[in-house]
Amino acid sequence: MSILVIGRDGQLSESLLRAAPGLTAYGLDRVDLTRPEDAEAAVIAARPTLVINAAAHTAVDKAESEEDLAYAINATGAEALARGAAKVGAGIVQISTDYVFPGDKDGEWLEDDPVAPLGAYGRTKLAGERLVMAANPRACVIRTAWVYCDVGANFVKTMLRLADRGRLTVVADQMGKPTSAIDLAEALIAIAPRLETAPEGDPAWGVFHYSGAGTTHWAGFAEAVFAGALARGMIASAPEVAHIPTSDYPTPAARPANSAMSCEKFERVFGIAPRPWPEALGRVLDLLKTG
Repeated sequence: MSILVIGRDGQLSESLLRAAPGLTAYGLDRVDLTRPEDAEAAVIAARPTLVINAAAHTAVDKAESEEDLAYAINATGAEALARGAAKVGAGIVQISTDYVFPGDKDGEWLEDDPVAPLGAYGRTKLAGERLVMAANPRACVIRTAWVYCDVGANFVKTMLRLADRGRLTVVADQMGKPTSAIDLAEALIAIAPRLETAPEGDPAWGVFHYSGAGTTHWAGFAEAVFAGALARGMIASAPEVAHIPTSDYPTPAARPANSAMSCEKFERVFGIAPRPWPEALGRVLDLLKTG
């Protein structure tokens, strides 16, 4: 395989490189998505058989005050990668987000459900989905959610850092599916051979959802982190987790109340079922314990 990963230092890109050490990954020093002509040229020069765009402006609250920058990275920058990939006959995997949905559905979101982002981050990622698919007919958009692993900054590591506090308040009315970046990376590597050769019109192209199996809220996720860490001897005691409503924790960007997505299409097309999120969390905690 000749896979080019865009986004060298993120959780997903680090996990991809561990899952397949032979991958080529370009960081900001090689591909600046705010300069679309250069980004397109870099892909053409690399001549990959598949591009995985794991780069994004993911600062959800900050995007509210710098939407132009977020759009340049998440939308027009991604479009440039897709255009460059198309010119060398390569497909592209565009990583997107649950934030394209408004969060007002009872039950899990399907790929063709109406989208209506609540904030700038979701708007720019949705624009990126559409631009990528318009620029390259061999585009696989994968929406994921609540991503974490043993590297980088994420919810799990934040909870562990705060574990010595006696009591924490955590939102309990936002529902979603925690996703291990390690599991997502391994799934992407598993489907890559098909994506490298799948022709235009193959079911492998289009929009998919991939997240951990099972739904929880942020407070429940925090409690699982502490329980797992306590069982592994990573912390001396688990703090009390007080469940609070979103209204008690105001943020610049609104969050969807329910962002749980169905992954049935991904499983049906690719034959890969995401593992239950508590099991995936245990794997990450084991890695954090061993360093």
